[in-house]
Amino acid sequence: MTTLSDKLKSLGVQVGVRNLPPPKPPTDIYTIEKVVSGHFQPTPHGEVFVVEKLYDATYQHGQVGLQVEAPLHTIATWAKETKVATSPLDKFAFLDTETSGLAGGTGTYTFLIGVGRFEGDNFRLAQFFMRDPGEEGAQLAALTEFLRPCEVLVTFNGKSFDAPLVNTRYTVNGQESPLNSLTHLDLLPLARRLWRDRLPSRSLGNLETQILGAKRTEADVPGWLIPSIYFNYLRDGDARTLKGVFYHNAMDVLAMAALLNHMAQMLAEPLANTIEHALDLVAVGKLYEALEQFEMAAQLFELGMARNDLPEEHYWTTQHRLSFLQKRHNNLEAAIELWHLAAEGRQIYAHVELAKYHEHKQRDYQQAIHWTQAALDLLNAPHASRHERRQWLADLKHRLARLQRKLNRG
Repeated sequence: MTTLSDKLKSLGVQVGVRNLPPPKPPTDIYTIEKVVSGHFQPTPHGEVFVVEKLYDATYQHGQVGLQVEAPLHTIATWAKETKVATSPLDKFAFLDTETSGLAGGTGTYTFLIGVGRFEGDNFRLAQFFMRDPGEEGAQLAALTEFLRPCEVLVTFNGKSFDAPLVNTRYTVNGQESPLNSLTHLDLLPLARRLWRDRLPSRSLGNLETQILGAKRTEADVPGWLIPSIYFNYLRDGDARTLKGVFYHNAMDVLAMAALLNHMAQMLAEPLANTIEHALDLVAVGKLYEALEQFEMAAQLFELGMARNDLPEEHYWTTQHRLSFLQKRHNNLEAAIELWHLAAEGRQIYAHVELAKYHEHKQRDYQQAIHWTQAALDLLNAPHASRHERRQWLADLKHRLARLQRKLNRG
């Protein structure tokens, strides 16, 4: 019979501590408690090293505070998680892990788990560190205790990465994971929806810089280097390089809290002239459209199109989207007005829609022919792209022939 241990091993997940390099006795000078200010917390599974810091209400991560200052109803609706809107802020936990690397011969350990929660006007950040693999049970027990008051877990790519890893470590250690009872809000999919068109990267680090306006100090270390830093520490007991890992992890947790605050403000009152970039207005409009809040979506599209900073390509795609939004909701007069404006901008789709309108709604075949022929003239002009010709030429020729037959019969 295949055991859980066998299954985990087949997936490359380390069970136990046998294959990890044995930690050497640390020197008195460079032990973790001499390098990073923290304390040892006792648990039923032994003691674990914990670093804690309290951030008051005046703290800003870049240009954004940590306290969520706007309702979370829109985010809750988008995430399909009611508790995100109904749970008080002191029931939220923000979690990020640092690991020993991708699953392989030595497995994947979450050797540092950073988690923050609100306590009144303050934000408490705790980092649970595994000095050696034998302390993993104590690390997880301490994390469970910290999460006890919480109802909502906030991560960044945590549904795919952090939460499954942490859950696996609980299973390996024979403990019940507290994450399973929490409503999980992963900010990465929402970040992709909001900033896909404006930012080439939606990584947490890039959002921290571009959206929050935060810059990390030279103490930071790149994420790809962290696993090797930890393995070097296990080999020689020198904790000096881990100081940068603690800083990196702390900044990730703080960035998540500030990012949720920023997102909440964007989505709670998007018409309040607080959204700086036109592309962000359009992105929020798309989100409201997906939530079937069509009136709000239309207003956001119009606001974005009225801004001078909306790139021309996105102007036309937004106008296209808005026109079909109006068409689907039987606001044909508004759609026709948009199609006329788009036709002036040499948009083929608008010519086609006007031809359809005159053929099927007005039974005015002369006007339908006019718009079809105008589209063909654009496609036959030197500036027309091959893509446009492939997309539209055959259909327009077929449409023109059909319209001419209808006109001749009439």
